[in-house]
Amino acid sequence: MTQNSMEQDVGICSRILIVISILLCICFFPLAPFFIIKIVSQYERAVIFRLGCVRKRAAGPGIFFFLPCVDEINVVDMRTISFDIPPQEILTRDSVTVTVDAVVFYSIQDAVSSVCNVDNVRCSTRLLAQTTLRNILGTKTLSEILSEREGISNCMQQFLDTATDPWGVRVQRVEVKDVRLPHNLQRAMAAEAEAHRDARAKVIAAEGELNASKALKEAADVFSESAATLQLRYLQTLTSIAAERNSTILFPVPINFMKTC
Repeated sequence: MTQNSMEQDVGICSRILIVISILLCICFFPLAPFFIIKIVSQYERAVIFRLGCVRKRAAGPGIFFFLPCVDEINVVDMRTISFDIPPQEILTRDSVTVTVDAVVFYSIQDAVSSVCNVDNVRCSTRLLAQTTLRNILGTKTLSEILSEREGISNCMQQFLDTATDPWGVRVQRVEVKDVRLPHNLQRAMAAEAEAHRDARAKVIAAEGELNASKALKEAADVFSESAATLQLRYLQTLTSIAAERNSTILFPVPINFMKTC
C-alpha cells in the first residue's frame, strides 16, 4: 500500500467520523446545543484540534460551535502574565558571587503556536528566563551589574523575545529587582568607600590651606606697603572683639602710631 493510498484512507475515515458526529448532533438536537456550543472570553482564544489536526486559526472571542467526540479544545489566556525569577547565585566575570532576582512580563500573541510548538509555554518561558539571566550576568563584572541594570534588562528582553518567538510569545519587559552581595564584600566595599571619602577630605583641606596661605601672603604684601593699614586692622579686630564680649580688653598700640595721631 502506497503512502498516497494511506492518506486517502485516513481522509475518508475522518470524513466518516465527522458525518457521524453531525448526525448525532441532529438526532439529539434538543440537548445538542448544550454540548456543541462553547464561549470564550475577550482575553481568551480557543485552539481546536479536529481528529488530532489543528485548525489554522484560533476561535474566539465569543461563541463558536464544535463537534463532540471529534474536536478537542485548548483555551489559551492572551493577557499579560508576570512571574518572578527565583534568586540566582551567579559568578561574575571578575569572580564575585552575587545573588540576583528579576521579574518578567510576557503575553501570548499566537495561540496556535503556543499550543503546538511547546509542551508547557509558561514553564518553558520561566526556565529560559532563569538560564538567560545566569548567562548574561556571567559575562558582566560586579560594577557593570550594579551600574547598568537598564542595559542588562533590555538585553535580556531582546534575547528572550527572539528565543520565544517560535512559541508565539512576546516578552514585553524584564526588570532586575535586586542584587545581593556577600556580607564580607559589603564590608570591604564600605571600607573602600570610606577610605576614598577620607582621602578626598584631606585633598580638599590641603587645597583650602594652600588658598589660605596665598591669601595671607597677598595680605602681608599689602600691609607691608603701608604701616597705617596694619594699625587700622588692629582697630577693626578690637571692634569685633568688643562686640562679642562685654569685657575689658588690653590692646597694644605702637608709640609711633600715637605720635602720628
